[in-house]
Order: sequence, then structure tokens, then C-alpha cells
Amino acid sequence: MEKVTGIKSVDFKIKALGHGVVNWNGPTTLSSEGRTVDNHTLPKLRGYTNLTGKVKEETGYQYKKEATDIDFKKTPLYISQNCIRHHLFRDQSFDLHFAAEKSLQLVLASISGLIRGYVVPASQCKRTSPLLMEDFVDQLGNGNFEQFGQAGERDSSSFFSKTTFGDTEYVSYGSISVEQLQFISLDKKFDRAAMIIKDDQGDEVALAVQDFIQSLDPKTTPKATFHTNYVRKGTIFEEGEVGILLNNDAIKVLIEFSLAKISELSIRQAKSYMYVDEILVDYNDSHKMMRIKRDESEISEQATSDFAVYFYAK
Repeated sequence: MEKVTGIKSVDFKIKALGHGVVNWNGPTTLSSEGRTVDNHTLPKLRGYTNLTGKVKEETGYQYKKEATDIDFKKTPLYISQNCIRHHLFRDQSFDLHFAAEKSLQLVLASISGLIRGYVVPASQCKRTSPLLMEDFVDQLGNGNFEQFGQAGERDSSSFFSKTTFGDTEYVSYGSISVEQLQFISLDKKFDRAAMIIKDDQGDEVALAVQDFIQSLDPKTTPKATFHTNYVRKGTIFEEGEVGILLNNDAIKVLIEFSLAKISELSIRQAKSYMYVDEILVDYNDSHKMMRIKRDESEISEQATSDFAVYFYAK
């Protein structure tokens, strides 16, 4: 059996800086001076629970924590991967709402189709995103309890509180899978068709994808090749799928575009902000997934070989 060789994934470590909370978790039931209150707003805190662990034996009531009872080192602030992905692909964040009525060729030949991924419930067409993003986790722990009051008549409902933050510094990791990026299935056979094509439409779709990738970097020569039977290396019966395979140049353009987009990411929400400050990249040709997390001395910051090829035309 032929072994798959080459760069299997492009992994990266991100350092981001900011101030305040950009990703709130909403009102949380807590305790204040012995009574339960629902007017405290918390940001997203990794591993946090509002329960103390103590239970009232007669009723089974679970006691709530005080709003000030938070250890920001044990339960750090984070920005969820969903929030990050939304802002990363913000330009096309609402386009997929209209995908059911329009041609998916337009979606496929876009960053949403090639990098973000999508699912169209009406037709069950989908494209798995090759981009994995982890949560952005704060390293500084500059949390603070703040009490607020609304103007006007003062009663218990006019007071509320928030857990706010000062300066923030986030660390996150991500990865782009070469296997998921290089092949676009146009076949229902394995339930992963990116779109349903008509007779003789395959070459047209491949050309649209190729032209889009070319527009990202006109100096390169990307190729998107349509074939009726692309087989995954290592299969026994060589049963393949109708689809499109991207060549080395096309993969390189999409990866470099994605890394540039991540390195330029910034989020501004209300009175808070976050921006990516540094990104360290590993062109990973080993079997050690996300080795950048464990030992940065092992990484390869430049591509020293071609990207791995997982499919062949039969």
C-alpha cells in the first residue's frame, strides 16, 4: 500500500491582545448576601460553574456561588471558536441563508465554500471545513466585579452587576487539514456532496473554483481538476467519488490566504476589542497532530516539501 507523504496539515499558534470582554455568556443565577439573584452578567469562563457543590438536604436545593467567588486562573476568560469563526468569515456570514434557493456553485467558489464549510439542510449538501480553530484563552486573568445602577426610581431591579476585564492576552491553536481542503466531493455516495451537479456541469464547477483561487493570487497557477472517480489512497475496492481535486499551488494559495486572514483578525464588540498580534506556523509533514502545542523546536516554519496527496483518479 502506497504511503501518503508530504505536508499533511498546516498548524499554527496564535497570540492575541485586547481589552475587556468581547464574548459574553449572559445573565447567570448567583448568590448575593444570602439570596439568589439573576442580574449578574458573566463572560465566557472556561470550566466555570455557578454551583458551590453544597446541597440543602431537605429540598435538594443547590447553593449558588457569590459573584465575587471566581478564580480567573482556574477558570480563565475565553473567546469561543464559534465567535472567532463568525468574525473571521464575517463578510459572508449571512450568504448561506440564501444558499437553498441559489446555485451552490457560487458558494463553492468562495472562501465560505472552500475554507469555512457549510451545510444546506434543504438539500443535505455540505462541505466539511478544513479549518480547525480552538478557543482563545486569556493568560492574564485581569477580571473584576462591577456594580451598576440604572437611572430613575431605585429599587432592587434597578441594580445589576457584571464581571468585567481589563487588558487581555489570548493564546489559541488551529490547524488546516490538507486532506479536507484538497478534495471537493460532488457525489452523494458517501453523504458528503458539496453540491448536486447536472450532466456535464463538473468541468464548469471546477473552472469556477480554479478561477476564484487564481483571483486570490494571480501570480500562481492553481488547478482544480474534475473527474468522475477520485479514489482515496489505501482503499481496497478503489470505489471513488465524482469530485474536484486541487493541485499543490491551489492548496498553497488557500492556506496562505487563510493564514493572512487569521493574522489580520480583529473583533470590536461594544466597549471591548481583541486583535491577533502574532501567529507561528508549522508545515507539519509528520504523524504528530498539532505538534506545535507540545514542542515548538520540532516545527517547520517553511514548507520544505509538497502537500500530501490523498486521492487519485481511477
